[in-house]
Amino acid sequence: MSIVQNKKAFHDYFIEDKYEAGIVLEGWEVKAIRDNRAHIKEAYVIIQRGEIYLLGCHITPMGNASTHINPENVRTRKLLLNNDEISKLIGKVERSGYTLVPLDLHYKKGFIKCEIGLAKGKKQYDKRAVEKEKDWNREKTRIMRAANKGK
Repeated sequence: MSIVQNKKAFHDYFIEDKYEAGIVLEGWEVKAIRDNRAHIKEAYVIIQRGEIYLLGCHITPMGNASTHINPENVRTRKLLLNNDEISKLIGKVERSGYTLVPLDLHYKKGFIKCEIGLAKGKKQYDKRAVEKEKDWNREKTRIMRAANKGK
């Protein structure tokens, strides 16, 4: 079950591969995410010291969730992956020019997971070509529906 999606990532990047990662959260963050107060539109993933982190993920704290903690809306959150997956991603990002983008936050067996994508950036003409193809497919289905109604 998806909590929040990053539709901008699919517009700006070609997604080559997807990985599901656990995410280290504090208690108030879990409560806020369950209350749909998370945004990953401006978020991105970095690799530091052999570990993967999520930056720019905005989680708005609930007013009554925590009184003894000073919540930080946008903080660096660690992503949890296997060592094999991390080393594979480090190789792709450093050598092949890929980037890591968060695609969505979702629930899996009661846990909050972050799906990250191994992506290549789109150029402006790529974005235009994808948009033209979507328009043509939409127009094609409209024409087919009109032709089938006429029979």
